[in-house]
Amino acid sequence: MPVVITLLATLLLLVAVVGLWSLLTANRLDRLHVRTDAAWAALDAALARRAVVVRAVTATAGVDAEVGRGLRAAAYDAERARRPDREAAENALGRLLADLDRSVLPPALAAELADAEERVVLARRVHNDAVRDTLALRRRRRVRWLRLAGTAPRPEYFEIAEPVALGEEAAAPVFRPAARVVLVDGRDRVLLFHGHDPACPQEMFWFTVGGGVDAGEELRAAALRELWEETGLRVPADELVGPVWRRRVMFSWDGQAYDGEEWFFLARLSDVDVPVDTSGFEEVETRTIRRHRWWTAEELRETADTVYPLQLAEVLPGLLDSEWDGRTRSVR
Repeated sequence: MPVVITLLATLLLLVAVVGLWSLLTANRLDRLHVRTDAAWAALDAALARRAVVVRAVTATAGVDAEVGRGLRAAAYDAERARRPDREAAENALGRLLADLDRSVLPPALAAELADAEERVVLARRVHNDAVRDTLALRRRRRVRWLRLAGTAPRPEYFEIAEPVALGEEAAAPVFRPAARVVLVDGRDRVLLFHGHDPACPQEMFWFTVGGGVDAGEELRAAALRELWEETGLRVPADELVGPVWRRRVMFSWDGQAYDGEEWFFLARLSDVDVPVDTSGFEEVETRTIRRHRWWTAEELRETADTVYPLQLAEVLPGLLDSEWDGRTRSVR
């Protein structure tokens, strides 16, 4: 009897400890979600203010009429874009602002535009910091098992380039074509790397094999080269399918803004547990890529981690279940 009482007391104590931990963690997670929502509201307000200032800029006599029309249209699109399309719309506006000749603006208006852009940069960083902290807690195994996040939607990073460095003049984004490979093994699992921007080591994300296209290099050749350099695997050129997807994205890397155009090819392997040799990594890849793993489409749908392209879990099954029809589709 004493043994039973001891076991029962131990069980009750364990339940109490788990219950208290769950309550405290759920409350902390709720506060993080509130913080993320507040950060998004601040970022949304900063973006709205930038659009208002842009409209004032287009009314300036020194601004070229065609440039002004483009800026007005871009500001209009950015203000009315739905959340899934907001990044692309804001990046389109950012590209036009990067090309704007600010010397024709009145000093006061030029200063107001610079201030609006700086506030966007700061608000985006605060928002992404809040998202990072929220996702870090949501990813914990016990939090996921106990479903402590409830029905709260998973927050997402807001990925726009930062062409304006604080205190410096705006620099136009650098156009960067890239060839990427959706490498799939015999179990229909896709290989992804886990890394970060050198300027933002706290923001980790998963991404496919691939990299920049060298001057004069064909897309398919670039994809095969990147595949060899990053995985040590060679695939015959005629077995590389595509490009199946195209992704246009504005992003920042190590403080430089880029206007990226990514072309995705599909490479299928018959084997499973394929060894990956990363000895061909460049120095920056060695510094920024932490690990790699093979993902199923189901795992991609369930993960709280950030994965690029964002639609990978959505479009991967359709790509694998049927023959490619020769069309290159746009993805986010």
